[in-house]
Amino acid sequence: MYRLFSAITLPSDIVQCLALLGGGIPGARWVTPENLHVTLRFMGDVDVRTADQVHASLQEVTFEPFDLQLRNIGVFGERIPRLLYAGVEPVEPLKALYARINAALARAGLPPPAERRYVPHVTLVRLRNSPRDRIGAFMAAKNIFQLPVFPVENLVLVSSHRSASGASYQIEARYPPGPILPV
Repeated sequence: MYRLFSAITLPSDIVQCLALLGGGIPGARWVTPENLHVTLRFMGDVDVRTADQVHASLQEVTFEPFDLQLRNIGVFGERIPRLLYAGVEPVEPLKALYARINAALARAGLPPPAERRYVPHVTLVRLRNSPRDRIGAFMAAKNIFQLPVFPVENLVLVSSHRSASGASYQIEARYPPGPILPV
């Protein structure tokens, strides 16, 4: 079995800036710099045959190069905060890439993503019983957070491997930008 997701990798200077945000929240488990990315579509646990279909489907996804920008800090889990993230400016090329990935995976027989709205983001920290005042103080201190624009250089297929110390990720395939072909 493979635990898969598609993502956009981040340039090293952006990763360094994000890594500097870490700290100041008790009970927080910060994502290691090498695991920082923009998730596009989480596929979850799949067998070898389905993993091969996912790879073949993602090879068909075309997109032209575009730029992204990270700005603002957000939280998932209003009632019980479960993670903090750096927001990704939801530009049209990103939305289109997300839609193309979902269409390609649907043609491969994968079920559609969960019913919730896609919020492009970079997960920074997973929270567990962290004091709300410390979370709020962190968010208030970073409320004007914004990083430089960066080019999207590829789409990647990533496998996730869980362990007691957290997940580690391995890039299984890279899909470079190219001209968008008519359907």
